Amino acid sequence: MRSLFRPGREVIAPLVILGTVAAASVVLTVPLASAQNLDAGKSPEKLFADGCMACHRSPRGLAKGRYSLTLSWFLQDHYSAGPDTAKALAAYLVSVDTPPPAAAAKPGTKSSRSKPHPPKPVQGQ
Repeated sequence: MRSLFRPGREVIAPLVILGTVAAASVVLTVPLASAQNLDAGKSPEKLFADGCMACHRSPRGLAKGRYSLTLSWFLQDHYSAGPDTAKALAAYLVSVDTPPPAAAAKPGTKSSRSKPHPPKPVQGQ
């Protein structure tokens, strides 16, 4: 004779299976936590201010004449959170990069070296 207080396998097994299926459906419906890009939506100026100002006072001269593509690869490998952030920051650094000193002079002007010097005074006889 069976006890009403201790059900047998025919009652417990279906309850365990039902509980497992219900728990699995809850786990599958919960959205997975995804990593957030804290730099998303920030302007390149803000990216520079937040991440680079600790070591660099100004963005000028940091690109050092590099192409935007190679600079973005470097930034992506070492400093930025992702490729989009690296591209935006690289484009900004290239846009504010100062030209080399030789290119800064106007094309029609001569440098101070090429100015004629006054004649030397003649020594007395």
